[in-house]
Amino acid sequence: MTLLFRLYYTAHAGNYFCFVFFLQDDSVVPEDNNGFKQYDMLGALDMDTMMSDIDSWRKDPERFMRQRDLNPELTTATDTDVFVLIVEGFLIFNYRPLNELFDRRYFMEIPYDVCKRRRSVRVYKPPDPSGYFDGHVWPMYLKNRQEMDITVSDIVILDGLKPKEELLAAVCHDVCEEIERLREKD
Repeated sequence: MTLLFRLYYTAHAGNYFCFVFFLQDDSVVPEDNNGFKQYDMLGALDMDTMMSDIDSWRKDPERFMRQRDLNPELTTATDTDVFVLIVEGFLIFNYRPLNELFDRRYFMEIPYDVCKRRRSVRVYKPPDPSGYFDGHVWPMYLKNRQEMDITVSDIVILDGLKPKEELLAAVCHDVCEEIERLREKD
């Protein structure tokens, strides 16, 4: 279970959480000179749809969630309810219009060897071709990370080698404090 879903199950009581995911159809994802699909580029993500959906959510989160049946236990919102939209992805901080909307930013980093080992045990459809991690995934991570480091501020870097419970506790504490701050503001 990812940190995102652990956060949802830990912090959602009394709040409304919504998740959105936006990948382009595989047929439009560009290939590099080696024939590797370039999933680690903004062009692999449907940023127009993502921004449109996020804008709809920001205008009326309750309606957005009802229309998509994203929270079946949703009842009439009260004045103290806080709606939380979590955007997860490996390039979300590299797209400036999206990055400017975030109240909180978290980036989990792990070293090369751990990343390669973890990726090697995951099942992808289609599966990674031989050499894909070293030939594409890691070089694109380094490129995108460098761009993020230059252009993004107010980001919390999480050490992905720490125990999952410790990471969850830190992020959950921070998110819950932000929710309380928003409640008091209104």
